[in-house]
Amino acid sequence: MLLAEDLLLLITDDDTGKLVVSGTEADIALGGAQLVQLALAGRVDLTHEGEGRRKGRLVVRDATPTGDPLLDEALAVLVERQGKRPADAVGKLGKRLRQRLYDRLVQQGILRAEEGRVLGVFPKHTWPAADAAHEREVRELVDQVLVSGVTPQPRTAALVALLHALRVVPQVVDPERHGLPRRQLERRAQEVAEGDWGSAAVRSAIEAMRAAVFAAVTAGTVGGATSN
Repeated sequence: MLLAEDLLLLITDDDTGKLVVSGTEADIALGGAQLVQLALAGRVDLTHEGEGRRKGRLVVRDATPTGDPLLDEALAVLVERQGKRPADAVGKLGKRLRQRLYDRLVQQGILRAEEGRVLGVFPKHTWPAADAAHEREVRELVDQVLVSGVTPQPRTAALVALLHALRVVPQVVDPERHGLPRRQLERRAQEVAEGDWGSAAVRSAIEAMRAAVFAAVTAGTVGGATSN
């Protein structure tokens, strides 16, 4: 299961099948998740001093196939963008990815695809849970880290960091159910996100995603204010 698939499950409401964030935010985050997974696997890194390129630019260390078609496509995108900043790749990585991830999750029997119409005219697509067993396992890992203070494995830490960057931790881990103040939960997520569990490339990927999400939200807010 891809990190992006786990992230998509967590930000899709099990009952309504709708995203808990905007489509734009989700797409950026999913692109970031692809970059993070490749960085965790050592496939992608950031350039260091003396490598002939500016420090902190994307470089692919291993371009051999991963065995997953979507991850291989992401790797190919990064091969083309070597020498660029991580922020320059996140948007491209997330482009048209969400629908393909939903399709895979439906094929695996984890979600079900439903179609309807808004006001009887506009088409509406939702993806409620069909078999939530895998998602429950993922949520349990996240709960252990954020609620019980368990030291996370890099993959779970990355997932927490992505959720923190999206600002949806309290929506994924209900603070009231665990008897925790929302602020305490968010502070723990920040501690994990800022931990030393990942390489510089991983941290840069998450920061690039966070900045892109913030920019998208800001643009939407300004646009909404202007249109009103």
